[in-house]
Amino acid sequence: MKKNIAYLSIFVVTLLAGCAGGSKMSKSAASYNNYEENLSSYRATYPDLPKEESLAPDQSNGPVSAEAGDPVDSDLQASLTRFARSNANRGVYNGFTILVYSGVDREKAFSTRNKLYNTLPSQVKAEMEYEQPRYLVKVGRYINRIEAQSLFHSIKQDFPSARIIQQRFGKEEEAEIIQESK
Repeated sequence: MKKNIAYLSIFVVTLLAGCAGGSKMSKSAASYNNYEENLSSYRATYPDLPKEESLAPDQSNGPVSAEAGDPVDSDLQASLTRFARSNANRGVYNGFTILVYSGVDREKAFSTRNKLYNTLPSQVKAEMEYEQPRYLVKVGRYINRIEAQSLFHSIKQDFPSARIIQQRFGKEEEAEIIQESK
């Protein structure tokens, strides 16, 4: 019982000591009531953007009209031409393909490939590969990722797990595919 009284008295003394210090804090806090700090001289400033009326029609930030032409096609064609010249004597090239299915279920791989045959345009061919222990169903061969985007978005609606992956293609394989399509 004496121990409990001793602990209680220590607790009360500690509580009163803590409350007594609070009045000192409130006096020191009151001294900061009128404190002001102006940091505007340190802020970065940027010039105002020009109004859209003052921009030339080809410099506006709005959507590009159909009459303006398609600048992506010319840039893409130039890029493809540079790529073809630099890789003319190489046996392989790096590119991209759309991976639609990857798994160990053979039946699901075949059904995925068959469904792709029915839904894809005739010029695009779905290929199935077996890399032990999994089956891969891939569509298309593209040099740039951006080329695969339009087909990828249409496939993604029916196959949500589809993704664009990097792949190395051989020129002999490309020549065979071109011969088969003719």
